[in-house]
Amino acid sequence: MSCHPAFRMEPFLDYLTFERGLSARTLEAYQSDLGKLLRFLEDRKVADPEDITTRDLREFIFHLKGRKLAPATIRRSISSVKGYFSFLLEEGVLEQDPSEGLEAPRVGRKLPDVLGVDEVARILEAPDPDHPMYWRDRSILETLYATGMRVSEMVDLKLTELDLEEGICTVFGKGSKERIFPLGGPAQQALERYLRQLRPRLDRGKGRGAVFLNQRGEPLSRVAIWNLVRKNAERGGIIQDVSPHTFRHSFATHLLEGGADLAAVQELLGHADISTTQIYT
Repeated sequence: MSCHPAFRMEPFLDYLTFERGLSARTLEAYQSDLGKLLRFLEDRKVADPEDITTRDLREFIFHLKGRKLAPATIRRSISSVKGYFSFLLEEGVLEQDPSEGLEAPRVGRKLPDVLGVDEVARILEAPDPDHPMYWRDRSILETLYATGMRVSEMVDLKLTELDLEEGICTVFGKGSKERIFPLGGPAQQALERYLRQLRPRLDRGKGRGAVFLNQRGEPLSRVAIWNLVRKNAERGGIIQDVSPHTFRHSFATHLLEGGADLAAVQELLGHADISTTQIYT
């Protein structure tokens, strides 16, 4: 699917792959749905996301109905379109969401993949203690599980946002909303070891204040964290696909199973609407 860079389709697909952890089949569905939309917009001489209107999108839906597509296929297309514009909004490409007026798809939401507590423990123990990057990898896994933060938030996490004496970290998530996480003992201890023993050796002036660095001393990418999680899930003997988002789902589910208040979990996850959090119940 080729399109003008202004539509940011490649970064969107990267987001779906590395942050949402979606399967190849689901990615193909997104590409198919958005490919139809971009061809429709091209015919209407719309060359920039900022020029797309709600009317354009409604006429696109009528266009799909006119092709006699199955209702389930049209609902999926609406869902793909809404997900795409939500991404553009978060990235600051758009200030208003033209898909907001579209009728939401009337389909049940898929329950998220969740790991058992014992499975999480196996992944946390999976990094090789003799590997030079052990404390970095261990602290990444522990922090993902301790906070439920998004992988994009972990990539952007700065040294100034960690307070290990108090055992907390501050994250600026979607819409620049500030959230404060308690780290918990294991994550706090792993971070202390990483920051004391390893990170000073990695940082060669290219770290830009990021907490997690690669072996070249640069901030870790989403892809690197995604690969790290997948590798250690395999080492831990986990059969299902595991992504950083799986840790987020597991964090929320285990908190609620432990008796946490739904509103508190909503705040930790940074969900604007509590109905999004309720899927974990």
